This record gives sequence, C-alpha cells and structure tokens, in this order.
Amino acid sequence: MNTDMLSVAEALARITAAFEALPAETVGLTGALGRVLAEDVAARVTQPPKDVSAMDGYAVRAADVAQVTADAPARLEVIGRVPAGSDFAGAVGPGQAVRIFTGAPVPEGADAIVIQEDTERDGDTVVVKEGAAPGTYVRPAGLDFHVGEIGLAAGRLLTARDVGLAAAMDRAWLQVHRRPRVALLATGDEVVLPGDPRGPTQIVSSNGFSLAAFVEACGGQPIHLGIAPDDTAALKALVDGARGADLLVTTGGVSVGEHDLIREALGEQGLEMDFWRIAMRPGKPLLFGRIGATPILGLPGNPVSSLVCATLFLRPAIAVMLGRDNGGAVPETAVLGAPLGANDRRQDYLRARLDTDAEGRRRALPFERQDSSMLATLAQADCLVVRAPHAPAAEAGEVVEIVPLQGGVLNI
Repeated sequence: MNTDMLSVAEALARITAAFEALPAETVGLTGALGRVLAEDVAARVTQPPKDVSAMDGYAVRAADVAQVTADAPARLEVIGRVPAGSDFAGAVGPGQAVRIFTGAPVPEGADAIVIQEDTERDGDTVVVKEGAAPGTYVRPAGLDFHVGEIGLAAGRLLTARDVGLAAAMDRAWLQVHRRPRVALLATGDEVVLPGDPRGPTQIVSSNGFSLAAFVEACGGQPIHLGIAPDDTAALKALVDGARGADLLVTTGGVSVGEHDLIREALGEQGLEMDFWRIAMRPGKPLLFGRIGATPILGLPGNPVSSLVCATLFLRPAIAVMLGRDNGGAVPETAVLGAPLGANDRRQDYLRARLDTDAEGRRRALPFERQDSSMLATLAQADCLVVRAPHAPAAEAGEVVEIVPLQGGVLNI
C-alpha cells in the first residue's frame, strides 16, 4: 500500500487498470438503448434490396425524356403501376412509363423517375413536361447498406439511432456487455435516510441516492446496502451484502481520523489497500483496494467530494466494465469568465457555470464560494474547472481545462 498522496492521473490509471470488460449477454432491441455492444453488428439484408423510387411519379427511360421541356413535352404510354411493397412483372420499353410510388422497385428498363408534379395524366397516356437524367430520384440497391456490412462496431454505446439501424439491418437480438453491479454503502452515525427521524446533530444522507442515480446514468446497476453506523461489526455485516458485486463503493470512513475503522472492519475480510489519499480538492481521502475478488472504491463522505470523485474515478471504472475505453475523454476547454488565484499542491476542481462570451467562445464562470459542503452549488454547476497543482494565477479570458457535468448513457 502506498501512503503518499497520488496524483489524479496516477490514481485514475491504477483504478481503471483493475477492471476489464464484463461478459456479454443477449438483449432484444427494446432493451438495447444505453447498452454497449460486445461484438460488431453486421447487416443481414441489403437496404434498399433493389433500385427503388424516391418519389411518387412515373418510371421512365431517361432517353425518352432527355429533350423534354414545358414547351415540348413527351407523351408516353402508361403500361402499369407499381406501389411500394410490390413489383412490376414487365419491362419499360421505348415510349413507355409505369406509374410508381415512393419506395417501390424501379421496373426493368427504367432508369429515371419523373415526379408527378411534372406530368399530366390523360387516360393511358402521361404527358411529361420536365426532363429527367439517368438516376433521377432513383435510390440504388444498397444505398444505405449491404448484407454483411458492419453497421455498428463493438464498444459502441447504443443510442435511439443505433437501435433503429439495428432493426433496419434485421438484427432483432444484440450482444451487449453485462451492466456492472455496483454495491453502495454509506457510513456514519451522523446520517439518516430522508424522511426518517433525526437527532439535533444528525444530517440527512444524500450519498446513497445521488450515487445510485450516478451509477444508473453511467450504465451500471446500483445495489443499495443502506447506511452502516460507525461500528466494526455492523460495517462488516453490511459489506457482506456486496458479495457478487463487480464493485463496492463506500462513502465516509476513509479520512485520517476514520481510516482505522475501515481497515479494522474489512481487514479480516481480506481488504488489500492500494492507496487512500489523492492530491486533489475536493476529495483528498479516497481509498482504492480489493476485498477478496471485489474491488472497493472508498469515496469521501462529503456529498460534493463524493460526487466529484465519482465523476473522475467511478465513471471511468464503469466505462471499462461496459467494454468502452478507459473512460478518459479528450480534455475539453473553455475560457475563464473571472480571474483565479494561484493554486496550491493539490489539483483543484472548481464548480462553474457555462455560457458563451461575446466572441462565441464557451466560457466557464466559477462560483465565488467553493466550499465542499455546498451541494446546491454542485447541482447548479455545468462543469468543473481543473486547476493543476501549483498553477499560477489566471486572468479572465485564459483557456482552462474543464470536466463537463452532463449526460449519461441515454442519448439520441
């Protein structure tokens, strides 16, 4: 176990290295939204299967209407009709046309569609008043995709668009990575559940609910273990509920004064700690290790620190288990909307709003007060402004790195 404070980058590398993609399971299309593909998805059909019309009108030979104008229309014999979902048994010859509708296969011999607005019907004759070049309003076979073509790659987070594409490719069932089961355990005598009676010095616990929602938004399955009092036996008993989970997340009990409680309570169950202090603010007391086969991530008990650490470390861990990459997104930037003082030795994450400045640039406006007890400020924030250790003072307008606080798996 390393007792020195790790950098955020080193802590993230150690955490993500401890996980791997979970096995695949089969889901139907109705349950595929927000899941991550475990294998490539290839089309079982060609779409469209034949050349089809893109408009309502008449299927013609382009050679018959090449010189047509409003002043010199062409008169073609209508030899049949073909609605969508059917086919035309014959072929279009010189001076002939077939009434056709959107999505219907183009008859043999025809190579262009004249839209109905450019025609007049006269019994079995159609008067064509506008010419059409070869291929006009014709969707060629395979325009969208061909049989065997990979439409969705393994590792893709499935959106509503992807589900529609899978259906069009005739894939009713998909192989996706199993959702990580994340057990959540809050600790502390001072916290009670919302709605429960509380003493004069107790506070309402929010960590379990916010982290459960966070895990679900990231694509995992939260398992509520409740609140463990500051008692070794009770903590051990509740941790037993994490058996079979892919990750145990605790909140509280990992700061300097409480660290021995976690070690004493979980040591007999095989706790092996990797580290427990990070050079960051908020969130310095963060523990990572393993209890037997189950990784454990100990977040700070402070609700703001807990959610900031979840954003930086829990989300990437879930991403790896879902078969995505290590969760490390390409750094995003914004310009500062207000000056900031020099930073100390810990990497700082400042809650901030985002807007657009007069030049159209994304601008981050850090809240004036950054006290880690202010959960309402975190709820109002759009991003975290990252301040590297020992960063010098920064002026308004300077470019800074940000961590957006938005989105989950359920996107279009």
